[in-house]
Amino acid sequence: MIELAAGDLTLVLAPEIGGSIAAFRKSGIDIFRALTPDRAAAGDVLGVGSFPMLPYANRIDGNAFTFDGVTYRFKPNNGTERFNVHGTGWQSEWQVEEASKTSARLTLERRVAGEPFLYRATQHFALAPEGLTLTTSLENLGFVRMPFGFGHHPWFERDADTELRFKASHFWLEAPDGVAGSRIQLAPELDFSNGAPLPSHWRNNNYSGWDGLAELRFPTRGVTLTIEADPIFQNLMLYADPKQSFFCLEPQTNVPCAVNKFEAGEEGLGLVVLAPGEGMWGVVRFGVG
Repeated sequence: MIELAAGDLTLVLAPEIGGSIAAFRKSGIDIFRALTPDRAAAGDVLGVGSFPMLPYANRIDGNAFTFDGVTYRFKPNNGTERFNVHGTGWQSEWQVEEASKTSARLTLERRVAGEPFLYRATQHFALAPEGLTLTTSLENLGFVRMPFGFGHHPWFERDADTELRFKASHFWLEAPDGVAGSRIQLAPELDFSNGAPLPSHWRNNNYSGWDGLAELRFPTRGVTLTIEADPIFQNLMLYADPKQSFFCLEPQTNVPCAVNKFEAGEEGLGLVVLAPGEGMWGVVRFGVG
């Protein structure tokens, strides 16, 4: 584990567990859900505070897609789920390239024979008294051009008085097995632009046309988190199951199942086609008040 500190903020990183954030705290109060010692000992990436999603975010429908005339196939990678999800970065061991009291840079070079995506990824964490700046970059190490994307998957404890605020233009319906269905105009009952409590029913949907700003208020904890993302992050995924003690709000560049929808001719999916040697990058800032 690597621990950074600035002012009353602390950030704990777990490079070996998916290059993830194990804890993010203000004056000892958890902002992200914290990785417990037993889940850390088990190397359980599903117990962390946040992990990177790359070289794409969310699912691949049917575990296959076709691009430039080539069909690429994937294996399920998340327990009993049918479809591959979140790429390979979150299930890989990352390397610590540099670390100081307030910053760290983690890298992952993924060259596995038979995998469709070959890439180099970097996460740079910079902690300041006002918050965390996380810069992610991705480079295509393959021999052909490919559609790339990335995102971050923070987990939050579900307080009874939690409130969300963000603006988006569209909402993606959920199809079976967590697959993204149709894109619809954002209905008033799904809108968080004026602030609203967490949904009282199941929600596992992507909001696209996101303006890159989100606010999460935790009055019981006395904490407000502001997310400010670069324009490359056009999508915000909300997972909220009232039966669970946590929820997720995930800034990501691409729509879930974007590679499948791209194959079908849809546009505005947030994918970036990278030729060999080309790269992409983006910054997400987590401000704490």
